[in-house]
Amino acid sequence: ALPEKKMIFKGLTVNKEDMNSLMLSPLIRYPLPGGSALITFEEAEVAQRIIEMREHTVELSCGELEELDKCRVRVQAVPMDILLPSALEIRLTQSSRSILVSDLPSLDISKEALLDKLEIFFSKTKNGGSEVESTDFLKDSDQVVLTFTEDGVAEPLIEKGRIQVSIGKGKYKVKISPCMSGDISNLQLQPSRCPRTVLLLGIPDVLSEESMRDALEIHFQKASRGGGEVDALAYVPAGR
Repeated sequence: ALPEKKMIFKGLTVNKEDMNSLMLSPLIRYPLPGGSALITFEEAEVAQRIIEMREHTVELSCGELEELDKCRVRVQAVPMDILLPSALEIRLTQSSRSILVSDLPSLDISKEALLDKLEIFFSKTKNGGSEVESTDFLKDSDQVVLTFTEDGVAEPLIEKGRIQVSIGKGKYKVKISPCMSGDISNLQLQPSRCPRTVLLLGIPDVLSEESMRDALEIHFQKASRGGGEVDALAYVPAGR
């Protein structure tokens, strides 16, 4: 461990390529009850107005019938509240038998062939390696996780930082880094209200899915009924 030293950082990181960044993009899965719809307006003011009106009477006729023959349904409009991460703690663990190989050359060979050549190179003791248990490409990256069968092989390779690897007739310098695995040790959530989305409840199953979706969209697009331009609409029929 390095000796402790108090430091104050007053500069700015200019080279973004040198930064280790963690990007979080919430993938929200929200179970909707049957007989409900999610409607997202282009403007948040419209959504707020629809929620304040609370109850809405939606006409289901095509406009060709007499007033007495028109069918109407009443639906409730409520805010859309979801839980989003507000704090996240990840416990990182360094693997004792794995290394991360990056800065791989762009060669005119398949990924499987490249993995085979890396396995052959790192399985030789003269190259600082040992028997290789597995080689895997990381998803969405050009990095390889290489795992040895024994402990104590990975650390000396990591300390070297860069190694010249023979692949075919060429020699290429690749980067060796620690292989880290992460477990979520603490996750805190906080309610967040969708500013442009409204949840409609109590929709009876009296029309086909497509017809009901059209009727709801037509109703809530009309400014005379407090609506506005609809960005998206999802409908779940009763019983679904």
